[in-house]
Amino acid sequence: MAAPCGEQIPHKQIPHEQIPQDQIHREVQDYYGKELQKSEDLKTNACVTSARPVPKAIRDALERVHEEVVARYYGCGLVVPECLAACRVLDLGSGSGRDCYLLSQLVGERGHVTGIDMTQSQVEVARKHIAYHMEKFGYQKPNVDFLQGYMEKLGDAGLADESYDIVISNCVINLAPDKRAVLREAYRVLKPGGEMYFSDVYASQRLSEAVRKHRVLWGECLAGALFWGDLYSIAEEVGFSPPRLVTASPITIGDKELEGVVGDCRFVSATFRLFKVPGSSRAGPGQVIYNGGIVGHERELVFDANFTFKEGEAVDVDAETAAVLRSSRFAEEFLIRAAGADAAAPQGCCGRRVKEKICDPFLLLEKLAAPAPACGPAGTCGPRGCC
Repeated sequence: MAAPCGEQIPHKQIPHEQIPQDQIHREVQDYYGKELQKSEDLKTNACVTSARPVPKAIRDALERVHEEVVARYYGCGLVVPECLAACRVLDLGSGSGRDCYLLSQLVGERGHVTGIDMTQSQVEVARKHIAYHMEKFGYQKPNVDFLQGYMEKLGDAGLADESYDIVISNCVINLAPDKRAVLREAYRVLKPGGEMYFSDVYASQRLSEAVRKHRVLWGECLAGALFWGDLYSIAEEVGFSPPRLVTASPITIGDKELEGVVGDCRFVSATFRLFKVPGSSRAGPGQVIYNGGIVGHERELVFDANFTFKEGEAVDVDAETAAVLRSSRFAEEFLIRAAGADAAAPQGCCGRRVKEKICDPFLLLEKLAAPAPACGPAGTCGPRGCC
């Protein structure tokens, strides 16, 4: 049974990988630097799956990215948070630089994007096309740079405390043996109110030793997958507010041998957002009204799997969500005010409390796949829920 949102799993139960970190780093570098030459070489869809349609503005931006950069990129669809103008963004495991060049267009000339990756051949591909993209985008000077280094040791690459507004990662944290170190470093380099917005692979259970030692499964993003519930414990330990599930999509394995090794464990690609919320921003629940106007989300902002904000519509939110919106780059996009005593527990149409927040990506997949509820008359409850 999965733990509900907010229920933490004791840290001592979270396993530490037994394989030496240097060995994992070498094998992953070889897999992505030598064995994989294009996305079609992958044996699973873990590193290419996408959870939702791509907006036209993003598709247009992608078309301006050099074809070699796109061909050598492996990630879980797209990782593009909203409200990016003039932001400083760090991409962990930037690979050939596809997401960096996409974000370069969204942050604009006043923003900046840094990509860091441990695989030299990938960094070389990214650097090779900086001038091409700056000319393509019409920029006077580069607003991107690429570093070779480890996301567990961002300080070694010269990245300072509180120097970025947003940290993103696209299907890469699973390749790091020490997930705590990655989140700890991301938290360190984020400014107060900053966000870590990332897609990654998660498992339905803690992985067996056979899976965790399988070389190909490491390269395919599965052997290093975190049990999704452990993310909540690690995030709390590091200092982030509770993870907010955004999207999820199933992962399929198209290789009989790998299926046999994996057994009954299921995998999912899921996007989460974590916020570095200052203590001064924490208060009670609130009521928020989205002002509208965020590029690409002018009328409606799908913030996560639990909150969708429509322009001009008042929404009661819990204390954590109010603090996130109040302290982050979204503050100017909302009217935020204190709510009444009942705002933290709004009622359903029949006087029952609304459902608990969805934090389990596997549960989200089940809900997305379920047929629509059978409804009674508008505003009443049918046999399968309220309408």
